[in-house]
Amino acid sequence: MHELKILNIGILTWITFLPVLGMIVVLLLPKDKDKTIKWTAIGFTLVQFILCIVLWLNFDNGLAGINKADSFQFIEKFRWIDVQGFAWTNRIIIEYFMGVDGLSMPMVLLTGLISLIATIASYNTTGVDKAYKGYFALLLLLDTGMMGTFVALDFFLFFVFWELMLLPMYFLIGIWGGPRRVYAAIKFFLYTLFGSAFILLVMLGLYFSSQDQTTGVHTFNMISLMDPKNLIPGSLLAGSLTTARLLAYVALFIGFAIKVPIFPFHTWLPDAHVEAPTPISVILAGVLLKMGTYGMLRISYPIFPEAMVYFAYALAVFGMINIIYGSLCAMAQTDFKKLIAYSSIAHMGYVILGMASLTTQGVTGAIFQMFNHGTITAMLFLIVGVVYDRAHTRDLDAFGGLANKMPKYFGIVVVAFFAALGLPGLSGFISEALAFLGAFSVKAIRVVTIVSTLGIVLTAAYMLWTLQRVFFGDLPEKWSNFKDLNTKELVTLIPLVIVVVFLGVYPAPVLNMMSTSVNQLVDFVSKSTSLTIVGW
Repeated sequence: MHELKILNIGILTWITFLPVLGMIVVLLLPKDKDKTIKWTAIGFTLVQFILCIVLWLNFDNGLAGINKADSFQFIEKFRWIDVQGFAWTNRIIIEYFMGVDGLSMPMVLLTGLISLIATIASYNTTGVDKAYKGYFALLLLLDTGMMGTFVALDFFLFFVFWELMLLPMYFLIGIWGGPRRVYAAIKFFLYTLFGSAFILLVMLGLYFSSQDQTTGVHTFNMISLMDPKNLIPGSLLAGSLTTARLLAYVALFIGFAIKVPIFPFHTWLPDAHVEAPTPISVILAGVLLKMGTYGMLRISYPIFPEAMVYFAYALAVFGMINIIYGSLCAMAQTDFKKLIAYSSIAHMGYVILGMASLTTQGVTGAIFQMFNHGTITAMLFLIVGVVYDRAHTRDLDAFGGLANKMPKYFGIVVVAFFAALGLPGLSGFISEALAFLGAFSVKAIRVVTIVSTLGIVLTAAYMLWTLQRVFFGDLPEKWSNFKDLNTKELVTLIPLVIVVVFLGVYPAPVLNMMSTSVNQLVDFVSKSTSLTIVGW
């Protein structure tokens, strides 16, 4: 167990709550000091990202995590809520329990990077032109909710951060969004809240079915909940492959699937993306979607391993549907932003397919795809924002000939588009290849995997068609005054280009970070269930 403290406070607490400190500072500033507010928010997210880098540099790739507390790193743990009762059944102990392993560390880095880039992108962008104080305060609060979700190891604390993210995102879309912003914000809120109700029910069921061996009290500790010995014999969620445990897994799946989103729970996403301002779309696609798949890996896999194996084929089919359906819907779009939104649905399908394989290669590819999709889709939404800031339209048929007019922009678009379609040499290829390798090695889902590869062809089709429509041909006269990328746009896009190219050539830094934890997760699931499926 590693420890890293600053002013005697753990680094994970700093990384998680530094944006809240920034939010307080922003709220104390005079509302007419627009530049001061913007630079304060950028400063706090920059320090947070630097701390994420420090965390990564001190991270030990050899420790596994998953189901052993002493294998998690930078652990911070103390009793947060302790309500005494007349008997142990009436006593409530909730812990402030944080830590990282190979599953969460890539997500912590991704959240720090995307939050910084989104905050910088909020400077002088279309839509973010009013109530700067409220906007940046909510953006920083959203940052804390996302980061806390990835480092929490207590289910109650995880749920608090999960729900904390909901409120700022609702207002960021509903106030600073497009013409149909209120509809999109309410739809996002209701969908997510609906899913959260299922997660809450399972959390309560696990709590009342468990008993910590040390304190003798019910527990929300995720690591304790993974051990069948901590489940009270005869309780609701005790046993293996019972109807109650299968239903609990399905309930968790619905809660997490809405966030991913997995078909048919996806309809909130295109509306939210189209109406959200560009920086919020960057965060929504870059980080928020990963919270769903991370929840499955952190909670569903190790706490309900037998249900995971039982539903593995169905999960693979959902992944295939996401890939094919998302790609076909993307191909039909004329709105640039909606096209990228549907492409996100398709690319998260690769994550689901890799997870369903229950192999080291597949799960490694899934987590790497989560990271890569975060960086690539952030580039894509920033790219949409560039033309929208200039033209105030996202109609793909309204453009043409921008390659000569904006050569720097065209160069970055080529990198982003080819990374999205999985070109070798760019990061998207490595993660998709690993996900397919893992899935194809499993006989039971081989046909599903073969059908899913059609998504690669479809992605190439709509990406290249979009490239052709926007950048080739004759430049419309009304866009003749367009200027190439400015400094702010280069500052937000170039770091992402560097990450995408570097990890496409040399993916080892991220793969090594997660390999030990993934191996243990796959091993834990296989050893924790006596259920076998032909081909696994």
